[in-house]
Amino acid sequence: MKRQDFGPDFVWGTATAAYQIEGAFREDGKGESIWDRFSHKKRKIENRDNGDVACDHYHRYESDLDLLRSLAISNYRFSLGWTRIFPEGTGRIEKRGVDFYNRLIDACLSRGITPWVTLYHWDLPQHLEDKGGWLNRDIVSWFEEYTDFCTRTFGDRVKNWMILNEPMAFTAAGYLIGVHAPGKYGLTNFVKSAHHATLAQAAGGRVARANCPDSQVGTTFSMTHIEPWSASDRNERARARFDAAINRIFLDPACGRGYPWDDLKALRKIEKFMKEGDDDRVKFNFDFIGIQNYTREIVKASMFRPYVWLKSISPKKRQKPETEMGWEVYPEGIYHLLKKVSQYPEVKKIFVTENGAAFRDQVTGDRVHDPLRVDFLKNYIAQVLRAKQEGVPVSGYFIWSFLDNFEWAFGYRPRFGIVHVDFETQQRRIKDSGLWFRDFLKGD
Repeated sequence: MKRQDFGPDFVWGTATAAYQIEGAFREDGKGESIWDRFSHKKRKIENRDNGDVACDHYHRYESDLDLLRSLAISNYRFSLGWTRIFPEGTGRIEKRGVDFYNRLIDACLSRGITPWVTLYHWDLPQHLEDKGGWLNRDIVSWFEEYTDFCTRTFGDRVKNWMILNEPMAFTAAGYLIGVHAPGKYGLTNFVKSAHHATLAQAAGGRVARANCPDSQVGTTFSMTHIEPWSASDRNERARARFDAAINRIFLDPACGRGYPWDDLKALRKIEKFMKEGDDDRVKFNFDFIGIQNYTREIVKASMFRPYVWLKSISPKKRQKPETEMGWEVYPEGIYHLLKKVSQYPEVKKIFVTENGAAFRDQVTGDRVHDPLRVDFLKNYIAQVLRAKQEGVPVSGYFIWSFLDNFEWAFGYRPRFGIVHVDFETQQRRIKDSGLWFRDFLKGD
């Protein structure tokens, strides 16, 4: 497998998110986000870690971009911090935050790096959360205001926009099971926040396209290949329920198919929060869909897990290889997902906007050995090529992540980066996986 096998227009990059790497959480007028608040609460994050400093990318972005360019990576996906631009979420604009993102975008372009910008990667302004956050339908107009400003301000240079990052993750983890900010629980909270996120996803897309007609406008979904434990009808129905919950709840409405509640009855609770015209408001004809894949799930029917009525069989129990997150290493899964999404006639183009793994690195002097990650990347990229050769319109691949970073509820323990970060000294070391990716991109 060589880079040339993918064709000259295939996009190669790596990805980050503002809260996970920027730090500088109180500098230059930045407002408080839900992750600032959540991570400062006791016992919410492993080792009581927080993103106050993270990778200090706010101060080190120039040298980080130099490092990125040294790896021959010419596409960089990053997110804008909502509270750097609107400290209270709406209204007052913080010029120093805007200036930072102008500098970051310009620094990318001066190095021949194309910026790919995510508008929302989970760091909701706390001021808006105090008003209900994603549980308040007004968030759609708040998000439109934020999207309008960002796309008008940066759209002369940013030509690739992603509206939301993994809405299933931030609504389920944040509003259903409470393990992410803002730490709320309950099915009603989940379906309400999910519907508002779906509305905001489409509304943001319309604003971005109106302001940036010469740009690609997409959005990203965390997606998992799911298989039944055995070929029984009960297990197949369990697989379909999980697929509706994990993979289709945000994709299907955007494509004009409505919510997949025929396969997952619990989703019918969304109807309570729908208003006349919402069936059309959730639709948007995205230029591309971003797929983010990390594992496979094997499920069987179970009466002990409400709403989805299934349980997942762990890779350890199945004696399958797993990452430090306990996620199965299953490269064929990304192939199956690419094939699945390509069957939607509404989807014109697909990018793998995140794929990667956390493994324990071995630091020896200035070298960082991560052979499991090297193998992971090789095998997953090979499956992306397999899908492309079979006609799937997959047009790019972004590694998660550029740098080791703050990994949400897990703090700094899991390391996903192709660049190692010493969080005490902020020293960067390119891992063997980064060197492999560099050589792959150069065709060596």
